[in-house]
Amino acid sequence: MRNPGDEIVTLDENGDTAGAGEGPVRSCILTRTRDSRDALIRLVLTPGGQVLPDLRAKAPGRGAWIGATRAELDHAMAKGRLRGALSRAFKTGDIAVPDDLSTRIAAGLERAVLDRLGLEARAGHLLTGSDRIETAARGGQLRALFHAADASADGARRLAQAWRVGSDKEGSDLKGVVLPLPRTILALALGRENVVHLGLTDRAAAARVSETLDRWLHFIGPDQDAQPCETASRGSSAPGVSGANAGRKRNEESE
Repeated sequence: MRNPGDEIVTLDENGDTAGAGEGPVRSCILTRTRDSRDALIRLVLTPGGQVLPDLRAKAPGRGAWIGATRAELDHAMAKGRLRGALSRAFKTGDIAVPDDLSTRIAAGLERAVLDRLGLEARAGHLLTGSDRIETAARGGQLRALFHAADASADGARRLAQAWRVGSDKEGSDLKGVVLPLPRTILALALGRENVVHLGLTDRAAAARVSETLDRWLHFIGPDQDAQPCETASRGSSAPGVSGANAGRKRNEESE
């Protein structure tokens, strides 16, 4: 990663750079690509020699970072490349990598997304129900729009159109993100009934959800029914978009 000439650069405990204005930068032990620690996944070595994901990056001790997708990680595990990279990072060959490491990471990242949505709901930043979301969208108050994987295409299109009208972006491709989660999972996580569509009305909340979601979607890969979103922190007025799944049977919300 390029560092401006007047930027103070220091080395962290893992030998990676930390720019004064960007925060710590880490290197993926598999691909050697560099990114901020918030975009990568930290692995730690337990006292018993087991390698575990540390998604919050708060566990003590030396860490190893990966920015690979799930498919890349599984391939590296099958070829023995992950073990070799971890041995070099932890400076020991006495390590045990669980066979379900990628499953644990994917589950943890999914939980982080659901937890973040729950926090924003409790803070009053999240709307559910087509009517409430459409009203906020047409009033220019909507900052992010998401749909369950089993949401109807018609319902998603109607809300997207309302969002474009309220954002004065008619004719653009602004629309919501289809989450790789069914309504039952979203409803259970949020403690609400029949959660099909979700809207965020706070710009900072939209950025927080988008960052957490981007991290998960990058790891699980493009074969899922969603696309990464651009966050408000990257200069966008709202998260980026993905089309709702076509061909779904129309389901109306009861809320």
